[in-house]
Amino acid sequence: MEIIQEYGTLLVIITAVFGFFMAFGVGANDVSNAMGTSVGSGTITVRQAIIIALIFECAGAYLAGGEVTQTIQSGVIDPAQYVQMPDVLALGMMSALLSAGFWLVIASRFGWPVSTTHTIIGALIGFACITAGADAVDWSEIGNIVGSWFITPVIAGFIAYGIFYSSQKLIFDTEEPFKNAQKYGPFYMGLTILIISIVTMTKGLTHIGLKLSAWEVALIATGISLVSIVASYFYFRSLHFFHHVEKGIFGGVEKVFSILMLLTACAMAFAHGSNDVANAIGPLAAVVSIMDHHGVVTNNDSMAWWILPLGALGIATGLIVMGRTVMATIGSGITDLTPSRGFAAQFSTAVTVVLASGTGLPISTTQTLVGAILGIGFARGIAALNLKVIRNIVVSWVITLPAGAFFVIVIYYILRFFFH
Repeated sequence: MEIIQEYGTLLVIITAVFGFFMAFGVGANDVSNAMGTSVGSGTITVRQAIIIALIFECAGAYLAGGEVTQTIQSGVIDPAQYVQMPDVLALGMMSALLSAGFWLVIASRFGWPVSTTHTIIGALIGFACITAGADAVDWSEIGNIVGSWFITPVIAGFIAYGIFYSSQKLIFDTEEPFKNAQKYGPFYMGLTILIISIVTMTKGLTHIGLKLSAWEVALIATGISLVSIVASYFYFRSLHFFHHVEKGIFGGVEKVFSILMLLTACAMAFAHGSNDVANAIGPLAAVVSIMDHHGVVTNNDSMAWWILPLGALGIATGLIVMGRTVMATIGSGITDLTPSRGFAAQFSTAVTVVLASGTGLPISTTQTLVGAILGIGFARGIAALNLKVIRNIVVSWVITLPAGAFFVIVIYYILRFFFH
């Protein structure tokens, strides 16, 4: 308690810096995933991807990221264990932020797409074990997380394989691929809009108080989907569309899929910003709450006005400075992507996110997207996959939790030394 009374303002300032650093890591690593397939397939340039991601990630973070992070309230650790030692909790949250930020920057430097959620959870586990003890951790929740490493990539891979296979049979392997793209394209569009509408309403808008029932979400999404089918039917036959079609037998076909992929990427970026910004600002909000309540640990959801903009700014900075490396891994490192392949990967990721939201499965969008891209690679044959890159990615997933735990222990004891 003496630490809070003596260093309260300084602790908030340092935690804000650590929170910005963590958000920087989120931008450098996780945000790049949403746009990696679009860049790798040649639909947009890296510069355009950064601009689009900045708009939708920051919009999601600022407009729909207002809930205090579930990292603390999800049951991974029990805040009640720290009612009698709020200074320990404050230093622990600071350590978790800096630890996660370090690991994300290291992973981004090597081009490893890792999970920011699992990184911060690994840090919280390490902190809880050395302070309140292993009993403060809900190990069943950790078991679910480990299970998600295997389940979600496989689900996304199967869905991506199915979408890719259907496009091959219905469009690419036919005598008139462009006409069939015009024919089936509107239905792919309708399915895409249906999924991203559900993603936006279930993963984004709930954070701003818009609580819709499952039936209301389904009804609204279906209505929007039907409108998009009609609109895209006429657009794919318009002079404006033909004007932007590249020459070649598959030019018009890939143009259809590039539009679909870009729509999906924007929606996923918004949903990601609304959810994963909490990984960076949640521990910061917890520390600020402890200081505001003079050392009393509460589950108060109120948040200082400057915390969300700080998280959004950190995400934007990380994306600009270091985002290109992970984009390259996702976009071209695993397998070669075209707009149709990239769309299959993005679409299957969105579908898996919807399924996981309905079942409560702890999910990593990073691992889901990688699994989807692997599904595309398998559909083209094992030779189309870069097995060395895949090996490095899987190893980085496995060591993310222990890496977060290791860094947090070191940083926690350093902070204890300085503030004591």
